[in-house]
Amino acid sequence: MAAAIAAVTPEKEEELVRVQVLAESKISKLPERYIQPPSTRPTPSSTSRSPSSIPVVDLCDPQSDWQIDQACLQWGAFRIINHGVSVDDIKNIALGFFRDTPLEVKMRYKCPDVGFASEGYGSLMVANSEVVSDWRDYFDHHTLPMSRRKVENWPEFPSNYRKIMAEYSENMKKLAQRLLSIISKNLGLKSSYIEEVIGDVHQNIVFNYYPPCPQPDLVLGLQAHSDMGAVSLLVENDVCGLEFLKDGEWVLAHPLPDAITVILADQTEILSNGRYKSAIHRALVNAKLSRLSIATFYDPPKSTTIAPAFELINSPNSHPQYRGVTYGDFVSNWYGDGPDGKRTLDALRIFSK
Repeated sequence: MAAAIAAVTPEKEEELVRVQVLAESKISKLPERYIQPPSTRPTPSSTSRSPSSIPVVDLCDPQSDWQIDQACLQWGAFRIINHGVSVDDIKNIALGFFRDTPLEVKMRYKCPDVGFASEGYGSLMVANSEVVSDWRDYFDHHTLPMSRRKVENWPEFPSNYRKIMAEYSENMKKLAQRLLSIISKNLGLKSSYIEEVIGDVHQNIVFNYYPPCPQPDLVLGLQAHSDMGAVSLLVENDVCGLEFLKDGEWVLAHPLPDAITVILADQTEILSNGRYKSAIHRALVNAKLSRLSIATFYDPPKSTTIAPAFELINSPNSHPQYRGVTYGDFVSNWYGDGPDGKRTLDALRIFSK
C-alpha cells in the first residue's frame, strides 16, 4: 500500500515535489503553477475527429512500408500492431512503482536535479520557473548505451524489475532500428542511413504517470511539443489522454490494446529535409482515472551533428530547409525554453528569399 499522504494546501505548494502527492491530498483547488493560460487549455473540440483517423499499421501486412510512408507524410505518427514486443510486464512494473510503492521508498530514486533528462523519479521537466508545470510524475531510465546504464539507479522491486527493463530496452532498440530502416528506404536512402547518422544511440525509457486531477480542464499532463530525437515509441494503459495536432485541430488518439505508437521526432524531420514532419502532441488528464504511458526515446549522442541528408538536397530543385545543428545544442535550447510546439526546430528553418 502507498504511504499515507498528509493534507496539502495551495499555500504549501512550494514544498511539493510530486504531483501524485498533491493529487492524493484531495485538494479542490489547483496551485497556480499548474494552471495553463486559456490559449493552451484542453478544448472540447479535441474529440471531434474519429479515433480511426490515427493511422494503424500492421507490420505483417505486405503494404506496411507504403503505409508507414503515408503516415509519416500526413501525420508524423502512427500506431503499429503485430510488432513482436510484449508490453504487459513493463506496464505492470511501472504501475507498481507509482501505485504500490510507499513515497519514502520512491524518494530514494528521486532525480538529483531537473532538466536534461536527469535519471530517476521526478515531476518537473525544466527548471525555468516561467514554464507552467505539467500534471505528471515520471521515472526516467538511462538504458543505452551501456556506458550510461547504471542499474543501481533502478528500483529493485519487484525482484525482476531490472531484468524486465533490460529486456524491454533491447526489444525496443530492435524495433526502432527496424522502423528507421523502413523510413530511410522510403526516403530513397540506403536502409542503414538514419541509423548510421545517429551512431551510438542514446535510449531513455520514461514511465509517465498522470494522477487524477480535480480541475482537468485547466491543466495538461504534458504540454504541446515535438520530441527532440529521432523517433519515440509509446505504450499506454487503457485511459485516453494522448492528442496529436493535425491540420490545426487536436485529435484524441484512443488507446489500442497492445499497439505501440510511433512518433517521429525533430532530428528525423531535419534529416528528411522536411519531407516527414515530427508530430506535435500533448497529454490530457482525467478527473477520476490515472493514466500511464511508457515512452522510449531513440536519440543521437549530444556530439552528433544533424543536417538534411545530402542525397535529398543534391539537385537544382532541392535546397536545404534546415541548418545543421549539434544535437547537444538542440537539447540545451529545448530545455532552456521549455516545451512549446516546434519552437526549437523552427529556429533552424531556412527561409527562401
